[in-house]
Formats: sequence, structure tokens, C-alpha cells
Amino acid sequence: MTKKTILITGASSGMGLAATKLFAEKGWEVFAGARRVTKIPTGAHIHALQLDVTDTPSKRNFVQTAQELTGRIDVLLNNAGYGEFGPLEEVPMARARQQLETNLLGAAELAQLVLPLMRRQGFGRIINNSSVGGDMYSPLGGWYYVSKHSLNVWSDVLDTEIRQFGLRSVVIEPGGTASAWSSIAMDNVKKNLSTDSPYQGLVDKTKGLMTRLGGMSSATSADLAKVFYRAATDQRPKRRYFYAWSDRLMAHFSRVHPGVFHQSMTMMFDKK
Repeated sequence: MTKKTILITGASSGMGLAATKLFAEKGWEVFAGARRVTKIPTGAHIHALQLDVTDTPSKRNFVQTAQELTGRIDVLLNNAGYGEFGPLEEVPMARARQQLETNLLGAAELAQLVLPLMRRQGFGRIINNSSVGGDMYSPLGGWYYVSKHSLNVWSDVLDTEIRQFGLRSVVIEPGGTASAWSSIAMDNVKKNLSTDSPYQGLVDKTKGLMTRLGGMSSATSADLAKVFYRAATDQRPKRRYFYAWSDRLMAHFSRVHPGVFHQSMTMMFDKK
């Protein structure tokens, strides 16, 4: 039987690294891409490749290499992404564009590159690693949340277009995870905060809250890798995948009660 092939972006750390290990252990041929290629795990079935999801030639080489070596692509896991927080008044537009290029447009172009082969095969799945932030939001994460909201809608539209070919596009929405993501996101605020910024108090309050919430996170990267594997192998894939019921409920509440959710965010971060 021909081994299944998966392309994983952002494979040098966190969920992407854990997914690379898990799929390889399951016998898949894993094409693992990242800018820091030396950080990608090694071993049987793992093909570590240089990949910058904001660079078109890099993405083309990534997909072409996998296609030439295996002749098939079963799954594209769009995992690469990052969070960069800052007040919307002060975040430079260049930083906003970089967030969208990485979290949304990189995934979209990779999908364009793999879909012709998937259509010819008559099978294939695109898995997009989003966030509960694709349905909710908090202060200072504006462009990050925009990128994840957009990724969710893009995936849903794509799914309606490619199901006729036997293909699917699905979304993973992780909630809090035991990782350095939130601390990195808040550290990035420094790049986007002016001297004597009027938002400094909000930054301090947000950082404190995220630190407390981070201490409550129970999901590990290995836990999320298992969710990715389920999304890749379910015979009847779901439109959305969550690790915990609390993540699902949080996303559901913000969608069904947007006014109440917005008011709760306002009250939570009100300096009074």
C-alpha cells in the first residue's frame, strides 16, 4: 500500500513539531517545512525542508519536492503562524501585513499549489490550524484575531468549492495551550508600542491576565497533534475541531452572544 503523504508548515516548534513526530510514527511520509530547518525533528519518514510561508518560490519548492518524491499529497496542514499583539492605533501597517501574510495568505497560496494534484487524485484534505481567536477576541490582538477570523472564513468557502472533487478543508481551533505562545505574543507588543503610549496600562493588565490564564492551560502540543491526526484521518471530517469542550463553548458563546461577549471584554479590561 502506498504510504500517505502530509505537508506540515511551521514544523520546527510547538504543535507543528509534535505533529511531525506523530504522523511519522504512524508511518506517513512527512514533508516538514520551517524557516529554522535545523529545528525540525529527524527520523524515518521525515523530510525536513526550508520553508518561508511568506515567500512564493519557497512554497513552490516545498510542494514540488513532496510531489516529485511521492507522487501524491494526501494532507496539507497549514500550521505556521504567530501572534503579535499591540494597540491597533499604533501597530505599523507593515507589521499588520506581515501577520496576514503569515497566518492567512501563506496558507491560501499553499492550498492553490496542492489543489490541482488533489483534484487529479480525487482525494485530499487541507487542515488549517486556527484558534478559538477565530471566533472571539481580546484587546491588543486585533491583527492576530483578524488573521484567524479570515482563515476560518477562507477555509469554509474553500470547503464549499472543493467538496465536489472529494476534497475537504477543515479548521482546528486550539484554546489555551501549555506553550510560550502568549508570552511571545505579549513580548512582541514592545515592537508596536510608542514611547509614553496611552495604552501602557492596558498592556500591563492584558499581560497579567494572559499570564494567569496561561497557568491554567492544560493542552500540550502533543495533545493538539492528536487532534490534527484525527482531522486528517476521520472518514467524515468535521468542519471544526476542538481539543476541549471549554474551547468549543467559548467559541460558541462569542458567536451566539456577540453583544454580551463584547461587553464582558470591555468590563474585564476597563481600567476602572
